[in-house]
Amino acid sequence: MDKTAVAQTVRQTWEAEILPSLSDLVAIPALSPMFDAQWATNGHLDAAVEHVREWLAARDIPGAQVEVVQLPDRTPVLLLDVPATGDDKGTVLLYGHLDKQPPVGGWAEGLGPWKPVLKDGRLYGRGAADDGYAGYAATAAIEAVRAGGGSHSRCVVILETGEESGSPDLPAYLEQLEDRLGDVSLIVCLDSGGNDYERLWLTTSLRGLASATVTVRVLDSGQHSGLASGVVPSSFRVLRRLLDRIEDAESGEIVIKEMHVDIPDDRIAEAAATVAATPGAFRTTFPLHADTRPVDDDEVELILNNSWRPTLSVIGADGFPIPVDAGNVLRPFTTLSLSFRLPPTADSTAALEAVREALTVDVPYNATVELSRVEHVDGWNAPQPAPWLRDALDQVSTDVFGNPWATVGLGGSIPFMGLLARRYPAAQFVITGALGADSNAHVPNEWLHVKQAVRLTEAVAHLLDAHARS
Repeated sequence: MDKTAVAQTVRQTWEAEILPSLSDLVAIPALSPMFDAQWATNGHLDAAVEHVREWLAARDIPGAQVEVVQLPDRTPVLLLDVPATGDDKGTVLLYGHLDKQPPVGGWAEGLGPWKPVLKDGRLYGRGAADDGYAGYAATAAIEAVRAGGGSHSRCVVILETGEESGSPDLPAYLEQLEDRLGDVSLIVCLDSGGNDYERLWLTTSLRGLASATVTVRVLDSGQHSGLASGVVPSSFRVLRRLLDRIEDAESGEIVIKEMHVDIPDDRIAEAAATVAATPGAFRTTFPLHADTRPVDDDEVELILNNSWRPTLSVIGADGFPIPVDAGNVLRPFTTLSLSFRLPPTADSTAALEAVREALTVDVPYNATVELSRVEHVDGWNAPQPAPWLRDALDQVSTDVFGNPWATVGLGGSIPFMGLLARRYPAAQFVITGALGADSNAHVPNEWLHVKQAVRLTEAVAHLLDAHARS
């Protein structure tokens, strides 16, 4: 394959065709269904799908078919189906998503969630990096293979619209599309990233997820705190005691055994190699306030905490007035939204049941505990790369990035990957992406590193060609 032609095709496609369309996609407030209960009526997800569908339909790829698939009462899925150029080594499934996290306040001056801004090689806006670029990059990679005279097997680009809500609809779509997808031998996911923008990063594990909103209720209505305190138990204190059954407040360690696994030796070695490749990344990437320190001084331990150990984050609360409005009232209830990240190989069902028992059995003062918005998904641990894939990664790293490729366990979750691993156990996985730890996914000032996305697109083109020749 002509490497120069591949590189030129990718760069020209990004500059002339992808960036303008991706910018327009950023402007569409396509919130994931979890954050927009009226998504079907509001139409923003449909608008995002239609925007990208039009772009795909205008591509000049012989034999390619573009289709929107939508099952009743489910979010839509956009498919691009491209026939093989030669011998077909099985379907290559290239994955991304078009739904977005909420806008969140606090964007810098001149920036906004639905305001695309291209500045200093960065495309700012919600969904630019996470990961609206993915469908464009996958398509450009397929085009570059052909422009360079290379080969690729049948490629199916699948763009869902529910990933940020845990991909609840994808199992039904996989069932629906199973015969059409055929034998999937390579899965390329562009919804991830790495520790810097100097090399190709492969994600080798993804944590699972369990979440629940818990409410402790002690009164039917709020009461004067001077009259009720000391008589009526505090809902906050009851909930605090329940959380102590789950998390050690001193260390942050999760004490529920169902949430722990033995960390594989190869992943421990991988964490050490990641630290050697990018020393300081896990200590310095996040904007710790003032003299705040990370939870450990050992970066290997930080990586293992983030990828193979369970954690709890309290991500929401209710029942509290803002301080300026807080009167002397003993509040009737306290609500917290709990988000657990689970080790890649943990059983999320068992973990969630253990949480349910910890929160609802033998409750102090017999207070009422209500659980809602309960969800869980298993994680994923990558198979070892096949020899052809390892050789291709080595070559791509030299030709495109000029640095060795590296691996990292991702602290987040991509529910679709575990589902695909169970359905296609013989498939090879390339989970990568243009995100860095400072790309601000999910928070204000999200941005896409355009050069990294361009290099990533070129790398995918070479991997498609290597797969076809394997």
